[in-house]
Amino acid sequence: MDKKLTGSVSITIPFHDVDPMRIVWHGHYVKYFEIARCELLKKIEYDYPQMAESGYLWPVVDLKIKYVKAIEYGDLINVTASLIEYENRIKIQYRISNESGDVITKGQTTQVAVNAKTQELEFCSPQILIDNVKEELKSYD
Repeated sequence: MDKKLTGSVSITIPFHDVDPMRIVWHGHYVKYFEIARCELLKKIEYDYPQMAESGYLWPVVDLKIKYVKAIEYGDLINVTASLIEYENRIKIQYRISNESGDVITKGQTTQVAVNAKTQELEFCSPQILIDNVKEELKSYD
């Protein structure tokens, strides 16, 4: 995919996300990825409600995270989710950066389509996802 569809969010780190050292607990990074992923999915009009309406479940089957620097209480971060594959699965790359633009964390998730009725794995993405991505990509021209 030459053009990348992205969704971005800014988050100020709340107190309840940090440990006693005021550093973000490692598991919360996945939550930040999820918030950005939802922004991306909304752009292509295929967020979780639309997934359910289309008859497919999209479990995450692979997650990778590279922690580069710590995030602390009160930090303002920008989280960007970029769609890099969509025809046979949804693969998204993530980048968390600080106010200066320094990379703090990188990651990637892979989700696959599962037919909600049969619980069977689909080897190709549903046509609605493919059509929605192509439609959004047209607006980049």
